[in-house]
Amino acid sequence: MKIAGLQKLTLLDYPGKTACTVFTWGCNLRCPFCHNAGLVTEAFEETLTPDGLYAFLKKRIGLLDGVCVTGGEPLLQPDLISFLEPIRDMGYLIKLDTNGTQPEKLRQICESGLISMVAMDIKNCPEKYAVTAGTERFSIDSVHRSVRYLMQQDKIPYEFRTTVVKQYHTAEDFEAIGKWIRGAEAYFLQNFINSGHLIDGSVTGCTPSEMRQFLEIVRRDVPNAALRGI
Repeated sequence: MKIAGLQKLTLLDYPGKTACTVFTWGCNLRCPFCHNAGLVTEAFEETLTPDGLYAFLKKRIGLLDGVCVTGGEPLLQPDLISFLEPIRDMGYLIKLDTNGTQPEKLRQICESGLISMVAMDIKNCPEKYAVTAGTERFSIDSVHRSVRYLMQQDKIPYEFRTTVVKQYHTAEDFEAIGKWIRGAEAYFLQNFINSGHLIDGSVTGCTPSEMRQFLEIVRRDVPNAALRGI
């Protein structure tokens, strides 16, 4: 298990929970606006072992509600399930962040009983997915399958989310996204913020009025859609 970092406390990454965030190394996408670019562009250096994380979590029992597992792309880790079992056994809720390109692994982990929530990125409308994700080395069909699976299953709460970037998203794109995920349980638009650790440092966010415009468009098909961080 390649653990690239640990945020010991977050009130944002796991909605409604006090949690920590575990960052896994490696991703199969190269989104120009990725705010964790070092996890995909730099060589892996182990800063925390699974046993070290477990020791930390044992000390936080009763203080933290959950653990958010993000990346990179956690579902690329071959030993993810065995890594999560001790965390679940300590009584923690586990939220998984994923880019949705590994539908079989997503189904497997959702049906394992280990996780309590899934957050899946929707990078853009299907026609612009490859350019927004920074690579064509994936099948958009895999993302479609992950979307369908999450929307059809009823065991685990999920949310879709899009990081909105001025250079990559238009009103027409959000009209298409709304139709794609029509009736989704939850969908959030979050404006791009420059973390200073990007693959492409020239990208920018949108204005508040643009964000509100995009929200109104997607709400035609996803009434529960909302803005996050604005």
